[in-house]
Amino acid sequence: MLRSFVEVAPESHFSIQNLPYGVFRSGNGGPPRIGVAIGEYVLDLAALDQADCFARTEAAGKGIFDQASLNAFMALGRPVWQQVRAEIQRLLSADEPELRDNAELRTAALLPQKDVELLLPVEIGDYTDFYASRDHAFNVGTMFRGKENALMPNWHHLPVGYHGRASSIVLSGTDVCRPQGQMKPPDAAAPVFGPSRQLDFELEIGWFMGAGNPLGTSIPVERAEEHIFGLVLVNDWSARDIQAWEYQPLGPFLAKNFATSISPWVVPLDALEPFRIRGSVQEPEPLPYLKQEGTHSFDIKLEVYLQSADMQQAERITESNVKYLYWSMAQQIAHHTVGGCNLRAGDLLASGTISGPDKASRGCMLELAWRGAEPLQLNDGVKRVWLEDGDRLTMTGYAQGDGYRIGFGEVTGRILPSLK
Repeated sequence: MLRSFVEVAPESHFSIQNLPYGVFRSGNGGPPRIGVAIGEYVLDLAALDQADCFARTEAAGKGIFDQASLNAFMALGRPVWQQVRAEIQRLLSADEPELRDNAELRTAALLPQKDVELLLPVEIGDYTDFYASRDHAFNVGTMFRGKENALMPNWHHLPVGYHGRASSIVLSGTDVCRPQGQMKPPDAAAPVFGPSRQLDFELEIGWFMGAGNPLGTSIPVERAEEHIFGLVLVNDWSARDIQAWEYQPLGPFLAKNFATSISPWVVPLDALEPFRIRGSVQEPEPLPYLKQEGTHSFDIKLEVYLQSADMQQAERITESNVKYLYWSMAQQIAHHTVGGCNLRAGDLLASGTISGPDKASRGCMLELAWRGAEPLQLNDGVKRVWLEDGDRLTMTGYAQGDGYRIGFGEVTGRILPSLK
């Protein structure tokens, strides 16, 4: 097994097999730059580039890593990403002296994570949110339409999605204000205006596009993964009562556009190769442009923790897995572009809520409390139907290897009262 000269605990999310990318700056300020996480450290790629450590790659000498976002690097394409990743793994290897034995460079390039500030890693141009978990779609449909009509006729034929709002995507740790909007209680004759009373989270995985496709062209499903730079955790906060009133006939609007939180580290798709598995059996067989063979899903464990303002510690409320997705990332990309839509470097696509087949794996409060009929019982006597002011919601996820993990860190946010 590949090992680093940097000490990495077996339970660390940031092994040498992972090496997720992020954007950071010194805790004392200064310009942002690009790094990778290794154990409890950040490896400064700009410092390595200045020392000619990437001379054997096509990214060398272009200032790619001395930037405030990953976009320029992402636009270079998968062959360059793979070159750079191979060089970083070589430099961090326990058997390679180039960085290990160079005290000056090591001091300049290896920085404790506790001493840096992490920033939004990508300048996000567009954001698309899908509805790709069958268990989630079935549960929600059952609540509103009954089991016989739970899934709409199109659901098994195409990945349903909508265009979201990129400007309100925020980094983990950002507080989220309870949104306001119109709602129509069931017993009310007319809508009312005020703070959402049914604030929810959504457990999702997201992926950033690297090199995109020209307007008027499409990305074939068999080539789609070549365009995926890396993955992040996504919490697509949702105001269910606002959504219930506004979504017909065009879909979510104010219920979704107030905040979407993402984790700071972007896990390369190549790091997840050992965790490929076959996805869900798809019946009926998809149309040819969506048909896939082989292993296109991933075994990535996902967890959600909730901590109220009065709780001493967070409590796990959900344990799900990326493998529960019905539609793959490649299928979602292929469908997104089949009409000629151009995706660009930095675009974010997300899976929609990821729920599993049992109650413990449901990916949002709407399902966990079954639309209020089954309140969630937490420690210290705390009950929840929806999220309340002061609640902190934290998501984490990782793929477990033999003695190492490929992890995402976490995405967390605290609910603040609505702005007056």
